[in-house]
Formats: sequence, structure tokens, C-alpha cells
Amino acid sequence: MDFIGAYSPDNLMFLVEGFWITLKVAAISIVLSFLIGGILGILRYADIPVLSKIVAAIIEIIRNLPLLLIIFFVYFALPEIGVKFSIEASAIIALTVFESAMLAEIIRSGLNSVPKGQIEAGRSSGLTYIQTLGHIVLPQGLKKMVPPIVSQFISLLKDTSLATVIVLPDLMHNAQVINAQSINYIVPIFILVALMYFVVNYILSIVTRRLELKTS
Repeated sequence: MDFIGAYSPDNLMFLVEGFWITLKVAAISIVLSFLIGGILGILRYADIPVLSKIVAAIIEIIRNLPLLLIIFFVYFALPEIGVKFSIEASAIIALTVFESAMLAEIIRSGLNSVPKGQIEAGRSSGLTYIQTLGHIVLPQGLKKMVPPIVSQFISLLKDTSLATVIVLPDLMHNAQVINAQSINYIVPIFILVALMYFVVNYILSIVTRRLELKTS
């Protein structure tokens, strides 16, 4: 094992560049999946005739597909029908599609956790369904949604490593490039990569625990 060679300034900078791509892809995917997942979760909860069933079917299909398959589909299959994206965009789209389905189910479950009596009380007081949803159901459901949503974001950050298969120049991809220089770099580089993932995910886990305390 060659720690000195593996941790040369050039290699460390190369890893930092890859980690920046990882964080960038994860951040964009988190924002988009939260917005889309929120809409899908509310639509499924609202039990709108036909529409809610269609949304539910889409969510269930995506949730039961491997993320890797979705990445392959976006990057390799869509170009066959004339829809082509860059490597980074393909990774973001695939992650967003997959995580939106996961978050939609979390949000639906959170909304369902609100006692029906609260909804009936809101309606009987003269609030419309939308007002009841916005002022009563969402605020209460959000308290139970936040911890699992943050946990899902942690999973999303780790899942970005799967985009290495389409040569996204993220942390894992750059680590493999460095490892190709020398077999003696493999252990030191993977130790450092693991530490980088751990630090970010540990910070997010601390945030999750604090949110659980605040919402309990």
C-alpha cells in the first residue's frame, strides 16, 4: 500500500473534483425529487378518481425497478427514440425519477398518519378540501415525514455512485481512475473515499436525529 503516492496533491484534487460532481448531482436530484415526489404523494393521497390510481401505478412500477436499470434506460435507451441527454443530466434524471417515487410514498404515508378526525373537523369548520390539506393535514404530516425524507436523501447521495456505469466523473469514477495507476493505491484511495462519503452522510444523520427530537 502506497499512501504517500495515493494521496499526492494531484490525486487529492482529482478526488475533490469528483466529489463536487457527486454533491452537485445529489443536490439537484434532491430538490427536483422533493418537488415532484411531493406532488405525486399529494395526488395519490387525495384519492382523485382515475388520476390517483394512475399515479399510484407509476409510483409502484418505479419503486420496484432497480435504479441501475433506470440509469441505463435514460442514458442508453432514450437516445434510440431521439431523446439524448449528457452524462450528468442522465444521472440527475434517473435519480430524480427513482427518488421521486420513493419520496411520494413517504409523503403519502405521512399524510395518511394524520387522524381522519382532524380532517373532518377542518371540513366541518367551513374549510375547503384544499384548505384542510394545506392548513391541517400537511403541517401535521410533515412532522412525521421529515426524518424518513432526510434518510432518503442520504440514500440518494450514496446512490450517485451507481452513475459510474455511464462514466459520470463523480467521486467513485475518479477513484477508479486513480486506482488504475497502481494496485498499491487501491486500499488508500478507497479508505479516503469511504471517509468522504461517511462525513457527509454522518452530518445528514445528525440532522435527522435532531429533527426527530424536534418533531417528537
